[in-house]
Amino acid sequence: MSHAILDLVQQMMSSPWLYLALFALALLDGFFPVVPAETAVITAAVFAASGQTNLALVIVVAALGAFAGDHVSYLIGKKSGGRFRDRKAFVWAANALAERGGMVLVVARYIPGGRTATTLTMGAVRHPLRSFTFFDAIAASSWAVYSGLIGFFGGMAFENDPIKGLLLGLGIALSITGVVEAVRWSRKRRATQASPERLPVDTSV
Repeated sequence: MSHAILDLVQQMMSSPWLYLALFALALLDGFFPVVPAETAVITAAVFAASGQTNLALVIVVAALGAFAGDHVSYLIGKKSGGRFRDRKAFVWAANALAERGGMVLVVARYIPGGRTATTLTMGAVRHPLRSFTFFDAIAASSWAVYSGLIGFFGGMAFENDPIKGLLLGLGIALSITGVVEAVRWSRKRRATQASPERLPVDTSV
């Protein structure tokens, strides 16, 4: 079974359409977050360790696709106006944007569901496009490098067994995501506990 899976993945990695597929997946992931773009980038980078794919090209194509997809999401948010503003994820994104400005876009790229909520919200609140483009270039590039290097080092660790390299790469990515979420949850909880409780208003006067 594992040999059949490996053969199928290797055929995909050797396909001349691989880089176009990576671009398309990264683009779609910008506004349709169920698309497994990160997994595809990590997988392609795993096989770069054995020379079957080109790591630099994987990273560049993924970054360009993510950059384009985020801009599609921004435009959707801009066209939709306030339609999303009452949803929990978008309230979080709007609050984070007000607190940290454009840098929230870089941070949100590593939070499950956060990237789409943030790009849509930035469009909905009419965040300046020039600022959005600047910070999104940083976000898309850093995400592509991060995903590519995780896959590449996983592939190097198990050069003769790409499946194990892929599992290692995905495990590292999930662990980092879990740590980010745990830190975010802990900070939010501390901020809630630190906020002063409101005293009851005396209405007897």
